[in-house]
Amino acid sequence: MGRFSRFGVVFAVSFFSWGPKAVAAEAEWSSDGSIVLDNGDARVLISPEKGGRVMEYSWKGKDALEPVEAGPGRFDIGPEKVIPKHRELWEGAWKGEITGGLSARVTSVKHEATGVQLVRDYALDSSGSRFIAKQTIVNISDKRVHWNHWSRTFAKGSGICVVPLSEYSAYPNKYIMYQSDGHTIDYRPEDPNIEIRDGFFILKGPPRFPKLGLDSHEGWMTYLSPNDLAFIKKFPTYPNRRYWEMIGMTISLWYVENRASDNLSTCELEPIGPREDIGPGESASFTEEWFLDDYRFPEKNPAIDLDDIEAMSLRTMRKAR
Repeated sequence: MGRFSRFGVVFAVSFFSWGPKAVAAEAEWSSDGSIVLDNGDARVLISPEKGGRVMEYSWKGKDALEPVEAGPGRFDIGPEKVIPKHRELWEGAWKGEITGGLSARVTSVKHEATGVQLVRDYALDSSGSRFIAKQTIVNISDKRVHWNHWSRTFAKGSGICVVPLSEYSAYPNKYIMYQSDGHTIDYRPEDPNIEIRDGFFILKGPPRFPKLGLDSHEGWMTYLSPNDLAFIKKFPTYPNRRYWEMIGMTISLWYVENRASDNLSTCELEPIGPREDIGPGESASFTEEWFLDDYRFPEKNPAIDLDDIEAMSLRTMRKAR
């Protein structure tokens, strides 16, 4: 186990027992057909028409997501390189419904090529920033399917991503980097914008090539946004299960800045689930918890205080219990 193994064990046992707090506010439909969850401080906007994506996740008026037209808060399934084309599952029109005070559900079409239908349940706490996103893969076919959860969230561009590392890694430098052809993987990369220090992976800016992979099982990551927000993702990991995204990744990151084709700047935060073995009529779920907190953006690299970032991240996650 890694440097936060005590946290990881407690998390693995208690993660799914946490439910959203009692809520007083009410979810509502907006004029454009989106679902709004708003507790006064945190606000979530969900678009059933755009693949059930999260269009906004903000704290006291500051959005953590990059406002891309197709929707920044997307969820998907993989493995990326072998799954059939399935645009309807991550971009098509879904059915939306309000299921409670600050909760909603979106449901995809039934997709024959993959043999599944996706259901997402969203819930925002009545106070604070905790937002729960649960994706369920439902097997609608007459044979077993083997897919995995793949979250793909466009955070604000030009930020800093911090990931706690497990003690043991299959990667010599603790991370891997896809090369420019999108197929070749460097398992011993070096990059001036990436630092491994004190048990953490630190991505300080756009790397030489944008797509990276990690095999950490610590179950959280923090993204420091230039608008003085900390965006924290918490998710379960399963060290004894098979991860069959490329070379066993549990996390992927995709970081671009001022991309030539569309001037996009973002860091895509991508927790990955293990391989699921789902029989006909069965389902499998994966749940993420998102958090936001105020955090002054470090202006210079030496100002990245890992002890302070870790303390803030753990405190923010714990106070939502």
